[in-house]
Amino acid sequence: MFDFSAAEDEVTSLCQQLIRIDTQNWGMNKANPERPAAELIESWFAEVGLQSTIVESAPGRASLVTRISGVDATAPALVVHGHTDVVPAAAEDWSVDPFAGVIKDGLLWGRGAVDMKDMDAMIIAAIRDMIRQGLQPRRDLIVAFFADEEAGGEYGARYVVRNHPEFFAGATEAISEVGGYSVDIRGQRVYLIQTAEKGLAWLNLIAHGSAGHGSQRNDDNPVTRLAAAITRIGEHEWPQDIPPATRQLLEGVSEITGIAFTSETIGELLTELGSVAKFVAPTLQNTSNPTFLEAGYKHNVIPGTATGYVDCRTLPGQHEDVMLTIKELAGPGIDIEVSEQGPALEADYQTPLVAQMNASLLAADPDAKVLPYTLSGGTDNKSLSELGIAGYGFAPLRLTGDLDFPAMFHGVDERVPVDALRFGTRVLGDFLMRA
Repeated sequence: MFDFSAAEDEVTSLCQQLIRIDTQNWGMNKANPERPAAELIESWFAEVGLQSTIVESAPGRASLVTRISGVDATAPALVVHGHTDVVPAAAEDWSVDPFAGVIKDGLLWGRGAVDMKDMDAMIIAAIRDMIRQGLQPRRDLIVAFFADEEAGGEYGARYVVRNHPEFFAGATEAISEVGGYSVDIRGQRVYLIQTAEKGLAWLNLIAHGSAGHGSQRNDDNPVTRLAAAITRIGEHEWPQDIPPATRQLLEGVSEITGIAFTSETIGELLTELGSVAKFVAPTLQNTSNPTFLEAGYKHNVIPGTATGYVDCRTLPGQHEDVMLTIKELAGPGIDIEVSEQGPALEADYQTPLVAQMNASLLAADPDAKVLPYTLSGGTDNKSLSELGIAGYGFAPLRLTGDLDFPAMFHGVDERVPVDALRFGTRVLGDFLMRA
């Protein structure tokens, strides 16, 4: 492997500094600006002679992009991207200050520690060390740190892709978050590479009816109409339809455990994944989860409208069918507006890029195994797909079995092992040189 020990030595500090920049994102352009984080990254790159470009989609909503030339100018470029915004954190719920970057019990705590300022820091540390050593990657690397990923990317990746496609000229593949981390299956460490992700549809259901006095009979009450629709949607049983990457993962778990892979044993196989089943189980079918409601303003006033919000996640090729089903479940008297949407993605597992992910992981952890999987959430790879760029999740972390890693995403007391950061930086640096 290439020597990235200097990057390992600084990655934790870089991550701490990023966490200490409060970039909470509430959505709909209500966010603490990402520009301070972009400017800090710009300064870190400038220290080693690498120039960056910062673009704003709105005041303070800044993304950064830079490009590093590879040895092979004829090879397609690789996009390496992260996001600098984070979901909100209620400090009163945490055992530490979520924006202090505290190191405790061998872990780095803070909002963004796993989603995804850890990967941001790993990328930055590896790139800085690469340049300091005078190393040149095999192919061009386009390094990007986007704003607004946690709200769908309208002010981040989507804006940059649509307004500055020239930044990504010649790129065919990309890597980002929520892949490359390890899970323990009966004592066998397995790294999961994200090769697919479900589609996204955030829907606003607006029920219409007749406003009136709360003491009167009202057979055209929008609150009642909305409540019934939301119940039907939330309780709908979507049929099982396993995407290829999830099937490959379960087949791998079957091989490790000896549990036959059948329709009857899927639950057993998921159980073998431990907490990671939280990511995998939702990929067995489409999902439609009501998330919040808005209606009225006073006990004795029936409002004229009521609104419910639904988070749909769709399997590849099934978006239109899901939207038709949602419309049927909602019923008459309800308008459906799309607040945010993004396509489901599937990338090939049998590629030289994934082969190099395997090689770099196994060089650092020879006894491990590597398997693909489908992510139930979404990433900025959706935006890059508009340019025909195939996206993967590869943020390598060697984790211990006692950490509920999926619960760290958007959870209270988010944290990542310092040793995992060092390991990931070493693997990522080697991968970026050879990819």
